[in-house]
Amino acid sequence: GFENAYPHQISGGMNQRASLARALVGHPKILLLDEPLGALDAFTRMNMQDEILRIKKEHNMTMCMVTHDVDEAVYLSDYIVVMSARPARVEKIIRIDLSHPRARKQDVFLKYRTQILEILDFAGQLKEVEYTI
Repeated sequence: GFENAYPHQISGGMNQRASLARALVGHPKILLLDEPLGALDAFTRMNMQDEILRIKKEHNMTMCMVTHDVDEAVYLSDYIVVMSARPARVEKIIRIDLSHPRARKQDVFLKYRTQILEILDFAGQLKEVEYTI
């Protein structure tokens, strides 16, 4: 179906998969991703999060992602670096000590989520969440 389609003719999820495939062509050891899932609907976003975890495991690679989605950060990350707004500085580095796959409703997942939200709220400003998976 879509092998001859232009980018404007495919869905956001397909476009993100194509972008990810392009980034993987050179077999990088580290993949840098800046809000790669930000424009996707919730269902597609969750599927892409699982796809990212599968790719990370299959290719044994490090990924460094920027996101504003705390749940996404906890779901995907081994470490989360909570950054302040301008001027950017590291507020806290949190090691996520959970095995994969992770359940978003498990108590320890929610504790990490709450911890990060408290750090963000403490500064009283919008912050970016960067994480490495």
